[in-house]
Amino acid sequence: MKTSPNHHGNKFSSFFCNLFGHHYVVSKKVTQHIKEYKCIHCQKQVTTDASGKLSELTPEMQDINSTLSDMYRKRRGRQVPQVA
Repeated sequence: MKTSPNHHGNKFSSFFCNLFGHHYVVSKKVTQHIKEYKCIHCQKQVTTDASGKLSELTPEMQDINSTLSDMYRKRRGRQVPQVA
């Protein structure tokens, strides 16, 4: 029997996550404090928001995280090490 995948993975994985909860791993480190996570079972993606809580990773949040990552990377590249 073939199961059709939905936006959260296949039906068994969704059932597993509904029963036991998601198992998130870091999929992308945006800054030191903001990361994107993905469930290893159902592939659901979340990110940390401004208050530090997990929220669903929408296209708008992906765009915000991408811009923030670029700004953070450029800022860290401009910093000159201080000589003691």
